[in-house]
Amino acid sequence: MELYHNSQDIAFRNPFGAVTIGTQVTLRLMVQGRHGRVLLRTWNGEELYIPMIETGLGMYEATIACPDEPILLWYDFQVEDERGHFHYYGNARDKLGGVGTTYQDKPPSFQITVYDPAWEPPQYLREGVMYQIFPDRFARSKPPASNRKKGIYLHKNWDDIPRVDPHALEGAYSAYDFFGGDLNGIREKLPYLKDLGITILYLNPIFRSSSNHRYDTGDYLSIDPLLGTTEDFQALCQEARQLGMRVLLDGVFSHTGDDSIYFNRRGTYPGVGAYQSKQSPYYPWFHFRKHPDDYACWWNFKTLPAVNKDDATYREFILGEHGVARHWLHHGATGWRLDVADELPMSFLRELRAAVKAENPDSTLLGEVWEDASNKIAYGQMRCYTLGDTLDSVMNYPLRDAIIHFLTGAHTAAQAVRSIRSLQENYPVPFFYSLMNLMGSHDRARILNVLVNREYTALPIAERGQQSLPQNLRALAEERFLKMVQIFMALPGMPAIYYGDEVGMEGATDPFCRGPFPWGHEDTPLRKHVKQAIALRHQRPVLRTGALRLSYEGADTLVIERSAIHGKDVFGQPLHDQPYILRITRDAYRV
Repeated sequence: MELYHNSQDIAFRNPFGAVTIGTQVTLRLMVQGRHGRVLLRTWNGEELYIPMIETGLGMYEATIACPDEPILLWYDFQVEDERGHFHYYGNARDKLGGVGTTYQDKPPSFQITVYDPAWEPPQYLREGVMYQIFPDRFARSKPPASNRKKGIYLHKNWDDIPRVDPHALEGAYSAYDFFGGDLNGIREKLPYLKDLGITILYLNPIFRSSSNHRYDTGDYLSIDPLLGTTEDFQALCQEARQLGMRVLLDGVFSHTGDDSIYFNRRGTYPGVGAYQSKQSPYYPWFHFRKHPDDYACWWNFKTLPAVNKDDATYREFILGEHGVARHWLHHGATGWRLDVADELPMSFLRELRAAVKAENPDSTLLGEVWEDASNKIAYGQMRCYTLGDTLDSVMNYPLRDAIIHFLTGAHTAAQAVRSIRSLQENYPVPFFYSLMNLMGSHDRARILNVLVNREYTALPIAERGQQSLPQNLRALAEERFLKMVQIFMALPGMPAIYYGDEVGMEGATDPFCRGPFPWGHEDTPLRKHVKQAIALRHQRPVLRTGALRLSYEGADTLVIERSAIHGKDVFGQPLHDQPYILRITRDAYRV
């Protein structure tokens, strides 16, 4: 007996992809060979078995009505053979949708994302181009004053390599060397970013902290003195808005720093922190197994005590009417990128969404999620961020991985198409067109290094910062990077550039991916090509909201087509633009 269903083909599932609440979906299964009953199994907490009706030529059909509330709905098929044994047909083993597989027992199911049509992320996401800035390393307005922070190493030379200290508290490198980049430095470079075509700035954490990465928050309500003041932040947001740019902040709400007002392990702050006393108002914020030294930490880093996100006082502090989330929106931010979003309870995210939308309905919540955000399993629980009740967007790591694998020869064009098509199937159209399509980030080696597999992880960390790509690999890396830029500008979603990638910054893994921007030493030809690609995206509405069709030609050529549908875009708005077709043929693996 042969069974066949393709969840990405409207001949077998109509309509395609995520659907709005109450939508009727028709599902079909092809059955070849002698058989008995054909059943459709659906479930979303409870199972329902639906007899399928034969429509001719071995095709069976059933139509289901999706629930009237946002939910993930799952389905698969069961076919009885002439001996009374059941054959099971479900999702492929990689769970990426499309053509399924026959199993001997209950299979992995196909997914239907059912979402609320009233939900739509802010329009500027799908129309924008993002630029991510690591604040200490982008630009400084003046030489920093060394007396503003104790226990740090301050680079006088902007062109230094990030400092390595294998015996530092973090274990791998020193997070306490600073280059003195500041908010006014960013503000002074806004014309540069405007010229590049940037519309959204995403800043890594800017609040008072001990480290240079500032993911160890010391005070959520204070700008780190090395970066500037609240007034400096307001000026940055105001001038950015005047130039057509918005500012997103990094929200680190799953943990604080041990050197913080709230924990105060090092006694830096005048008040009483949770580490110092069980009578501290912040004591319920943390999980102590044995006070004071045995406490829950983020990934076992003692410098990052984990927060009890269910504590009412913590929630009020972050999410309340006068809480952190709304405070910084009031001072000019457009929204938040949420660090490790999957470590925040869904109830916390829903309250956070309500808070920021109450402050500004046009604000953004963007989550750090490394997998498919519609069915992410974190800590044993299914997390669906695509129903309209939590996040507006996520960091699109699956796309990044797919394109890197394609360009470096690890995967074929067909595999790349399959990975992207799976996201297109599982994500609601508003969500899919609002994704943060990142090419590089502060958590990975520089994209030029990644594209030629030169991350130097086999070398001692002290030696990695001394490495630079030889001329032949540099040329290959730039060639692949520009192809990646073209692909990202042609796909739905918000292309995101990590600071310095556009001018050819190199760097191994952390901390060398966080070097200072090479002002005066930029790869200007590379930047010119990136700028042209961004300009094309701004000039062609079809690249922002046109329909997407993916295909491939052999193993080495990826084809992206964008077009209007009867004169309209995917949101039903008039679209008067010619179709756009991009063919990218990768190189012949010259590494």
